[in-house]
Amino acid sequence: MSDDDLAAHLDALHLDAVAALVRDMSDDELHHLAELVRHVQIERAVASGDEDSIIASAFETGFSRDGLGVLPWIEGNVIVCPGGMVSKSKTSHRCRFVSVDDAWVWESSLLLREDKRSSPGTDEGFRAIALLPVVDGTQLDVVSGKARSGQHSVDHVVSYEVRGGELVEVSQRNVSPRH
Repeated sequence: MSDDDLAAHLDALHLDAVAALVRDMSDDELHHLAELVRHVQIERAVASGDEDSIIASAFETGFSRDGLGVLPWIEGNVIVCPGGMVSKSKTSHRCRFVSVDDAWVWESSLLLREDKRSSPGTDEGFRAIALLPVVDGTQLDVVSGKARSGQHSVDHVVSYEVRGGELVEVSQRNVSPRH
């Protein structure tokens, strides 16, 4: 048996042993284990990245020509979430922001850091980059909307879930205004 085969065999045995331990846990123990895993994922996200360089790069690449944020992506152990608002007047704007587990990203308990800057050019508004840890089960909605005459409406929502350390799109939907 080669060293690589032996290592793969030991990894499989290790995973089997962990799976057996998990199956034998009570519901309360499973809850505590899930919280521990979540905490370790957050710690690794904080420890692994150079937040300053990730944010600087994201401000360069994270916005489309219309000034709104592009869809989020994973970089290292963090999810990069661009967002922003472009205003044409005091009562009219377009916006795109990320919602995390049914809370706006800036209100999320998972938020590691958010930097905000004024939009370049003649339009009023701002751009923001938020960083979140890659935590399995986290649900994200990218919400695009607009305001006209002070009335805000949602146009489009793209939903994601973190699965196996990947950002997986689970749905897209256009939202039509109610009359």
